[in-house]
Amino acid sequence: MKRNVLIAAPIHEVLEQALIAQGYELKPALDIRPETAEALIKDCVGVITSTRIQLDKKLIDAAPLLQWIGRMGSGMEVIDVAYATLKNIQCFSSPEGNANAVGEHALGLLLSLSKNIHRSSNEVVGGQWLREENRGFELEGKTIGTIGYGYTGKAFVKKLRGFDMNVLVYDKYKQDSTEDKIQHCTDLSRIYQEADIISFHVPLQEDTFHYFDQSFLEQLQKKIVLINTSRGTVVDTDTLLRGLESGKIIAAGLDVFEVEPIHKMNTLVKEKFLKIITRDNVLVTPHIGGYSYESLYKMSKILVEKITAIKW
Repeated sequence: MKRNVLIAAPIHEVLEQALIAQGYELKPALDIRPETAEALIKDCVGVITSTRIQLDKKLIDAAPLLQWIGRMGSGMEVIDVAYATLKNIQCFSSPEGNANAVGEHALGLLLSLSKNIHRSSNEVVGGQWLREENRGFELEGKTIGTIGYGYTGKAFVKKLRGFDMNVLVYDKYKQDSTEDKIQHCTDLSRIYQEADIISFHVPLQEDTFHYFDQSFLEQLQKKIVLINTSRGTVVDTDTLLRGLESGKIIAAGLDVFEVEPIHKMNTLVKEKFLKIITRDNVLVTPHIGGYSYESLYKMSKILVEKITAIKW
């Protein structure tokens, strides 16, 4: 019997070759859509996915032969892991593979915002030469609150070590670490009081949905720069817009949004989205933080190791 694997995400050839060597037959479907997924998955023993399809109960039930699901990157919210586990389907992710890329991207957003790089570049291209208006601020001496200290949070903080910043870290699952130049917090109180910059590095789950909400905003004692490279729904769009309009958020760097891509936004969502992204103190990118050439290889290599370690 064929051992088909549905490839519903870009992968590096290292993963492709390893799967073939294990006797799998690959079914590439990079243009997969929800309405075509059931027909494509029905004869598969494995799936490699990212965010193109939702491996929910219905889709899992459509694949009676399914033995494993491999996630390129992090974010297991695209898989009903609990239901898959009940059906003895192994689920693998590879957050180790794109953590460095996300960490670098978050730092890039912060540096551009702090020095008005993107804004002033666009102005020069448009014939304007505005120096005083683009006076930036230095990161040295600033306090940054990093919320979430898994693979990407650690990668981001590692990049900050050379900037002589005060680094506060909060992670509900990791509160007993001791590291040089990093202050681990048992709750958010110090971040509320001291942070000049806040960067989110948390997964999407019930307790992180709209983590940054009106209550969070109101407890901040300083005006802040907000960075989000985690998941769009971690930051409530309405709160973000209010914070920008009131000046409580002095700048925002966003790689993710509550609804993405743009063509999936309804009229109301798109209206709010445009109000946010057209501000000159907002820098946006199309969910590319973890999408480097190197991360594609690293995520693929990690999945190779995890999938082939199991004797099927």
